[in-house]
Amino acid sequence: MTTPARRLILHLVSIVIGALIVVPVLFGVLGGFKDNGQLAENPLGLPDPWVVGNYTGILASGVFWRQLANSTLIAVATALAVVGASAMAAFVFARFAFRGREALFTLFAAGLMFPFAVAILPLFILLRSMGLLDNPLGVILPQAAFGLPVTIIILRQFFRTIPAEVEEAATLDGCSPAGFFWRILLPMARPALATVSVLAVVASWNNFMLPLVVFTDQNWWTLPVGVQAFQGQYSDDTARVLAYVVISMIPALGFYAVAERQLVGGLAGGVKG
Repeated sequence: MTTPARRLILHLVSIVIGALIVVPVLFGVLGGFKDNGQLAENPLGLPDPWVVGNYTGILASGVFWRQLANSTLIAVATALAVVGASAMAAFVFARFAFRGREALFTLFAAGLMFPFAVAILPLFILLRSMGLLDNPLGVILPQAAFGLPVTIIILRQFFRTIPAEVEEAATLDGCSPAGFFWRILLPMARPALATVSVLAVVASWNNFMLPLVVFTDQNWWTLPVGVQAFQGQYSDDTARVLAYVVISMIPALGFYAVAERQLVGGLAGGVKG
């Protein structure tokens, strides 16, 4: 196949994939500006008239902002916990040689094959026995635990790309292993740390099952749980539900748009290394 033909096929595939992503989002955005009558008569057309009240009513609701604050708190705390613990573990796996290191690392990596849904029942029983139901720690700690495998794998690979000469020079200058980790390795690993932080925040933000199980108090509900509850409450008002879903997507999309360069750059650096 010639290069122009291959390029044309790649462009067509990209356009089709892009349309599959953009069209539902555009339908949701425009659907939020309609009423149910417009959705039934002209679901794919422009709103006529534009019903702005669907969006403004949600933005004026204190429930939405509380759920947004809960999601933000849990996502940031989860990222700090998983990145902090994984950075220290990855440092040991990458820079220290000891018996059983690869077996222990394989044990961590095996966590990638453990589905979260399988653990939900024993995890609920454990959290209940620890008194962590209706407590943000009941979501933060399990999310951090399930985020450890992929985070350790990424950080370990990045830490191993740091030349040994850098560590030797630091040791000659009187720097301890802990000092090398905090003062030299972590600043050099900022792209990788940014990457795993973004992954942790996005995974926490999109988590639905764990907050649903842990939180019975509506004051602690996160946005995914709030969207489901809102859909149940206004099941007959499809336009308002679409508006709520679209507004709930904006913070995550905005965060990803800002952090996209760090995410791609960090993954590229890890692959290159």
